[in-house]
Amino acid sequence: MNARDTILDTVRRNQPAAVELPVVPMFDADLPALWPQFIAGLERMGGKFVEPAPSADLNALLATLFPQAAVICSATPEVSGNRPLSAVSEPKQLDDVDVGVLRAAFAVAETGSLFLSEIELGVNAIAYLSQHLICLLDPADVIGNLHHAYARPEFRSARYAVLMTGPSATADIEGVLIHGAQGVRSLTVVVAPRLPN
Repeated sequence: MNARDTILDTVRRNQPAAVELPVVPMFDADLPALWPQFIAGLERMGGKFVEPAPSADLNALLATLFPQAAVICSATPEVSGNRPLSAVSEPKQLDDVDVGVLRAAFAVAETGSLFLSEIELGVNAIAYLSQHLICLLDPADVIGNLHHAYARPEFRSARYAVLMTGPSATADIEGVLIHGAQGVRSLTVVVAPRLPN
């Protein structure tokens, strides 16, 4: 037996007995109204919020929000883009995307965050290489806090997941805030109820 095996064997023999994990409360007794709290958190972190008319055409809205966009890549069927995500074989092919469009699985009111996994993104790089990101969100998909987020099945089943809160940002010691330093320059949440299955 070599030194490595001796050490590992000693560790295994001296493991403490297994104990049940404690029950963690959800801290939802005093949650404020979720939707206003989510919008406030999103805007506090530099995100934008748009609530179109219920019958609004999302493609027309996108053209209004980003009239100069030449390359639009959509990971959701509700918005057509001119760069099909299915044609992307390598993440670097998204380096010229002006606007990426996707639908968040859910949002967290406490932090103003959007939950995105490989299912929503299609290609993970769309959330970082796009210049601007539009996330469609159904108001019914807003939950109270991170305790609820960690309890969601999407959080446990995802191979890749991110809670995105606002656009990329960095600040120096002088307090100069720059958006888009390492990722998207803007994050816009558009109210869009889910389509019936």
